[in-house]
Amino acid sequence: MAQKNNTTVKDIKYYQKKFWKLFFYGLGVMALFFTLASWGFFGSMPSFEDLENPESNLATEVISSDGVTIGKFYNENRTPIKYEDLPPHLVKALVATEDERFYDHSGIDAKRTLGAVLKLGSDGGASTLTQQLAKLLFHGEGSTFKLFRVIQKVKEWIIAVKLERQYTKNEIIAMYLNKADFVNTAVGIRSAAKVYFGKEPRDLTVDEAAMFVGMLKNPSLYNPLRRLEKVRLRRNTVLGQMLRNGILDKATKDKLAAQPIVLHFHPESHKEGTATYFREFLREYMKNWAKENKKPDGSDWDIYSDGLKIYTTIDSKIQEHAEEAVQAHMKNLQKQFFDEQKDNRNAPFLKITPEETKKIMDNAMKTSERWRVMKDLDKSEEEIIASFEVKTKMKVFSWKGEIDTLMTPTDSIRYYKHFLQAGLMSMEPKTGHIKAWVGGIDYKYFQYDHVGQGARQVGSTFKPFVYATAIEQLGMSPCDSIIDSPFTIPVGRHHVTESWTPKNSDNKYRGMVTLKKALANSINTVSAKLMDKVGPEAVVSLTKKLGVKADIPTQPSIALGAVEITVEDMVAAYSTFANQGVYIKPQFISRIEDKNGVVLYEPVPETHDVLNKDIAYAVIKLLEGVTEEGSGVRLRTQGGGSGDNRWTGYPYMFTNPIAGKTGTSQNQSDGWFIGMVPNLVTGVWVGCEDRSARFKGITYGQGATAALPIWGYMMKKCYEDKDLLVSKDPFERPDNLSIKVDCWTPRKVEVDSTAVPTEEEEQNPEEFGL
Repeated sequence: MAQKNNTTVKDIKYYQKKFWKLFFYGLGVMALFFTLASWGFFGSMPSFEDLENPESNLATEVISSDGVTIGKFYNENRTPIKYEDLPPHLVKALVATEDERFYDHSGIDAKRTLGAVLKLGSDGGASTLTQQLAKLLFHGEGSTFKLFRVIQKVKEWIIAVKLERQYTKNEIIAMYLNKADFVNTAVGIRSAAKVYFGKEPRDLTVDEAAMFVGMLKNPSLYNPLRRLEKVRLRRNTVLGQMLRNGILDKATKDKLAAQPIVLHFHPESHKEGTATYFREFLREYMKNWAKENKKPDGSDWDIYSDGLKIYTTIDSKIQEHAEEAVQAHMKNLQKQFFDEQKDNRNAPFLKITPEETKKIMDNAMKTSERWRVMKDLDKSEEEIIASFEVKTKMKVFSWKGEIDTLMTPTDSIRYYKHFLQAGLMSMEPKTGHIKAWVGGIDYKYFQYDHVGQGARQVGSTFKPFVYATAIEQLGMSPCDSIIDSPFTIPVGRHHVTESWTPKNSDNKYRGMVTLKKALANSINTVSAKLMDKVGPEAVVSLTKKLGVKADIPTQPSIALGAVEITVEDMVAAYSTFANQGVYIKPQFISRIEDKNGVVLYEPVPETHDVLNKDIAYAVIKLLEGVTEEGSGVRLRTQGGGSGDNRWTGYPYMFTNPIAGKTGTSQNQSDGWFIGMVPNLVTGVWVGCEDRSARFKGITYGQGATAALPIWGYMMKKCYEDKDLLVSKDPFERPDNLSIKVDCWTPRKVEVDSTAVPTEEEEQNPEEFGL
């Protein structure tokens, strides 16, 4: 019996030794396994520097002058947010649902981990928030192979422990919410709050915060745009967790759980949102900037992932009013254009040959996306052309919303040629800051920018440059008189190859008029006479000093605006008059910062003197005449019309000083209005993409009808907006003004349009009653 007991004791000791030997061997293997994993033996591990800077692939923000994010450039739409900017109920909901002992562990929850091991993972994983962050930051989704999953889990534990040592609990929560993917281009809680509810995270309600926490379990499954009922049930599960953890009482939880989810979906895509044309212009600028300005290590900046902050000069409110004005007016003007084209067999083109029409359509076909894609697929030209005659399902733009339709690509080209386009830019004359930029009617469908890209014939908006040259070169004043009568510039004079005899738009002549009245009524013969006196070279020289980059021929006909200039250049040129003769280059960026707030770029304003203060002010007084008695006088009157025609006259009733000029190109292809108050200059252009697509007559095609109402609508909104300080004051009058600008209104005299005054009559008009 004693021998048996001795044997039993020996066996126990043997197995104890075996157990402890295996135990320590196991610990040693585990230690070696963890050590090898931490050294990167089983795959790369983040370095200490990586842990210090885990934020990567951050969206670049485009920020307005009033602090509103108006757009982003991104591969992954993620903008970081600090813990202090998170609402407390969001943080509490997150911890209650995802990691109840978050504040008690050091990266690994031993209790949950042991429970998961005992249940072989059948009851879900045991990942803490820190482990989930580790997965998001450094190695993404898990593998389906068990061994790899074990290795990955070990790496996850190691990274989680390092993160806990490196960061505070609050920083880990902020990093996790900044990195989480909420689908539909929303990465990070700030983007998600903007995309789904159109607000900042701090403004999220409890139930909205609970929805986002619920999505974290499986964003694709709990996608609010696809499975709203599933999302609602998951949200209520989160609310239940908040009740369990004492964050909510039962009455509040039940009340919130009964509420439906009401989304205000605002997709942050490159083709939608605010200032789309400006953002695309800015994107191209930033691409070049990134190449020319290197990082400290010599590499290029990436505008899609380096989390830059671009502070622009755009004012979000003025931009909003400008876009609203374009939408409101163009929608109604387009209806009129469609009505006018009903009887046109070649709509929307007027007075062009079949050959010219075919050329327009062929050019549009060859520059289309369809042509490019099929060319890349090595399709022959014949195959491509044939495809344009096959009816296809497509979505097309309309002012009533997108239309699902069936039409041939050729028909869609002609359909889109019907649409009137618009370009608008606003700028502060004293700073050069661009405050609004609207390049077209809808960037998703019409991506050509009619502010910075599209140079169009400016018509009578060019005339102030001629008048300014005459005031400077000849010492004239707005009150000086000149005869409005038939006038011809003979062959050989000012490089004219054949005689040029301009006519007034109404085929009438008014006799003796002041320069102010002549510009107010846009009298062509007076502009031609002034051009003849100063010469086209002097006018072109001044126009170049005003910042106009277009090639301008030294021909007398430029006096009537036979010149193509962009909206951007025209606004900058007019701003020089409002800025007392000092040209300032348009500026659209205030500064650029990196993700840490370090300033990388601050532009220096580019300015130069063009005219002295007196001359600039004299031109302003000339332009005020346009809105006092000329083509812009409708800004001062009550709008007319009713019903469907109400749009033809908005109730502006402006009483403050406004300087401006309308312009209409030949055949009404282009309508312009440039209007100025002391601290805001806005230019508007309206017309079709093709010059042969236009209104039949001047009633709707002229600048006063096509473009001016957009300016009026926008300014009315700006004046109503109490947050804006758009001026109603008079333009600053120079001290000791040397030019006469306060004129008496001469007696209106109409003369026979065929009568040509003699040289003696023209030199002494008063003596002859002219």
